[in-house]
Amino acid sequence: MNHKRLAALTMGIALTSVACGGSSTADEEPAVAPSDASAEATTSPDSTAGDASGTTADPIEDGTELSEAISQATEPWPTDWTNRTVSLDEFRLGIASVDPRDRIPPIDEPIFEAIASADWLDDREPGALVQFGDETRFYPLSILTRHEIVNDQFGEVPVIVTFCPLCNTAISFDARVDGQTLRFGVSGLLRKSDLVMWDDATTSLWQQITGEAVVGDFAGTQLELIPTSIVSYGDVLENFPDAVSLSRDTGFGIEYGANPYRAYSSSTSPFLFDGEPDPRFPALSRVVGVTLDGSDKAYPFSVLREQPAINDELAETPIVVLWGGDTADALDAGTIAEGEAIGSGIAYDRRVGEQTLTFSVDGADLFTDDQTGSTWTLLGVAIDGPLEGEQLSTVTHRNEFWFAWAAFFPDAPVAGE
Repeated sequence: MNHKRLAALTMGIALTSVACGGSSTADEEPAVAPSDASAEATTSPDSTAGDASGTTADPIEDGTELSEAISQATEPWPTDWTNRTVSLDEFRLGIASVDPRDRIPPIDEPIFEAIASADWLDDREPGALVQFGDETRFYPLSILTRHEIVNDQFGEVPVIVTFCPLCNTAISFDARVDGQTLRFGVSGLLRKSDLVMWDDATTSLWQQITGEAVVGDFAGTQLELIPTSIVSYGDVLENFPDAVSLSRDTGFGIEYGANPYRAYSSSTSPFLFDGEPDPRFPALSRVVGVTLDGSDKAYPFSVLREQPAINDELAETPIVVLWGGDTADALDAGTIAEGEAIGSGIAYDRRVGEQTLTFSVDGADLFTDDQTGSTWTLLGVAIDGPLEGEQLSTVTHRNEFWFAWAAFFPDAPVAGE
């Protein structure tokens, strides 16, 4: 990252820390970032999830001590650091503060409005789309960049919707573990540049990109992933007029819409990432990373631009990855609505009823299945033909930066290679 971009990023991060409600006393260092810049960096992140009972991480022989800065910051935590699945030296301090937990405040009581009423959003603005049960909800990234976690509820199911700005990773999880509902927060730590979450029951640490507990009582436990897509407000409004959108009435008094990570995604280096990123693609280029039944595969945006409909099979499941749209980049321009158009990549199960469909491109952001000739939108809704009114089921995927995908899924195959 060149010096001008680093300076711009650091300035935006510092301002965000204040806007997000981070407060410091004379005895604390000021919060430097919303879980994404550290003091170290400025000077040189019943349906039940995995059963935690009996979980004991294999001992890690190396990296058995935290850095001094992290030890001081986390001294009040009751975390069992001896129970872990990763080396402690992989963690970085994202917020320079005594007890940095929730200095980036999650939203614990989300308020929603009809999607048509969210006209404070530009049509191009990106957000996390979650469809679960009979409900469709849109979480604008202009809000998620400031809070990173929403503790929500879909019917009887507690769901956490998360976004890591440094990795561009939006993913949701069932918040139930071992028969109890957990409340999740932003720990103030990072690992491989990715948000590390904490739970309110044990202060175990959870990796956002995978949903796995890596330190603490729950170490080794896996949260159940819920499919989440990054799409534009306009596409949701057009395809799902009965959806609701997370309201900017969050109670924090923040003016949402500015990008606190200005000039980040057009830089060449990820922030607070140790080691060299995988050189096969630019570090901050985007991929559709699909995770299905223990199998993973990446579909780079650069490949999808040339082939916007890729029919494939993963874990014996027929899938299709579609790309298109005018979705704005949330992590570059000073104002999110003015971000460069990067589009959206979405992964679907291509089975409808007893049919397995094969898709091809049929004009701008439209697709046709070979079996029935029906026309489908980017958001997986059939708008014409024998299957009109049907909707494809989304499979678990992310639109993360390449460096993050390669760091956490280094052996996964990559489309186009």
